[in-house]
Amino acid sequence: MTEQNLKYTVPGMSVGDARQVIDLLQSRLNCYSDLQLTLKHVHWNVVGPHFIAVHEMIDPHVDEVRAMADETAERIATFGGSPQGTPGALVAARTWQDYSVGRASTQEHLAALDIVYRGVIADTRTAITDLEQLDPVTQDVLIDHAQKLELFHWFVRAHLEDTTGGLVTADATEEVEAAEAVDQAADRARAGS
Repeated sequence: MTEQNLKYTVPGMSVGDARQVIDLLQSRLNCYSDLQLTLKHVHWNVVGPHFIAVHEMIDPHVDEVRAMADETAERIATFGGSPQGTPGALVAARTWQDYSVGRASTQEHLAALDIVYRGVIADTRTAITDLEQLDPVTQDVLIDHAQKLELFHWFVRAHLEDTTGGLVTADATEEVEAAEAVDQAADRARAGS
């Protein structure tokens, strides 16, 4: 993480603890910044019979994730830190690969987003656990973010769920693999009808 030369922090917290909180928040800021760009990419590149439903579903997600990024950056500044919000800082610090699906069907993008949301939510929940003893105020902020992200994830997964409650993407671990799983499920459904 970026070394923060803190001159002050919030009352009742040591500079050392503040640096740890800032590091956790910076990783969330990177994640949220990447997620909102990924969601816009999907918004612009989704095609197919359910285009308008997915196209319009994505924009409220983008707005909420942008608000999460803003809140996270402002929380970093509240601790006396300097949020790193440039594209170069994001790319240098991220630990995940770039979104790998271009122009594709609604189902393919939703399957890939299922994988993206899994990672974002898991990392946010880890940060929540890490903040438990360190800073309950920041933990509460991330709990709110997790609740919103999990709701968005449910919206995405509702498109991928079959009538038995299973997810077409259940075994996928990568975006392209999830998109291919959706295509294979559609092929099986067509062959069975």
